[in-house]
Amino acid sequence: MKKIIIIVCVFFLTALTVHANGVRDDVDFTGEKARTSYAFGMTVGGDLREAGLEIDYFAFTEGLRAAMELGPTIMDRDEALEVVQNAFESAMRKQAAELQAKEEQFLAENASQPGVQSTESGLQYEVITGGTGPKPTATDIVRVHYEGALTNGSVFDSSYERGEPEDIPLDMVIPGWAEGIMLMNVGSKYRIILPSSLAYGERGAGQIIPPFSPLIFTVELLGIVEPEAAGTDQMEDADFNVSE
Repeated sequence: MKKIIIIVCVFFLTALTVHANGVRDDVDFTGEKARTSYAFGMTVGGDLREAGLEIDYFAFTEGLRAAMELGPTIMDRDEALEVVQNAFESAMRKQAAELQAKEEQFLAENASQPGVQSTESGLQYEVITGGTGPKPTATDIVRVHYEGALTNGSVFDSSYERGEPEDIPLDMVIPGWAEGIMLMNVGSKYRIILPSSLAYGERGAGQIIPPFSPLIFTVELLGIVEPEAAGTDQMEDADFNVSE
């Protein structure tokens, strides 16, 4: 609610450009007030579009003018805040449903690919190279080389880019990562696909991993290491260490 109130306050500071399609020729944007107002409009407009909200520019301007000039309004402030909150919540529900549908479609299509296997939890994996060593348990620390990516191919973490493998305690990672690694024998290389329910779920992770994002890991299991031999600094670097 606090965030919504802040957004509403920003709405009522936005001015001059809400009617514009692009940059209008009849407005002088060289003045500080005009430039500041335009910047507010750009910022709020971008946030509204990202949130999936549609705005009636004329009605928006009338509400803006009434608030700025302390004129008569068709609703009081509490009702206005409630309307805005309901609109945001509705848009968020719509976006969540769209993201969930997109995830379900991706996972269904990927599950049908040759060589892809699925576990009871919904995790998917593909054996790239088999190994003959032991399999780790939930309390082990593993030495791995890995790359983590989104379904669009965007890489969010990679030990390959850092030039050295990492030692990861399996009891400190997101559930799907631990499950996937425990399927592997030392010496193997897998492609592991985590549904969002086994990763960062409906919240995502900061600006890096959006909500309802399946994660794709390419992992080489190099070994199982004793705690005293593990690289503790490396453990802190992995983006997927702390379960959400």
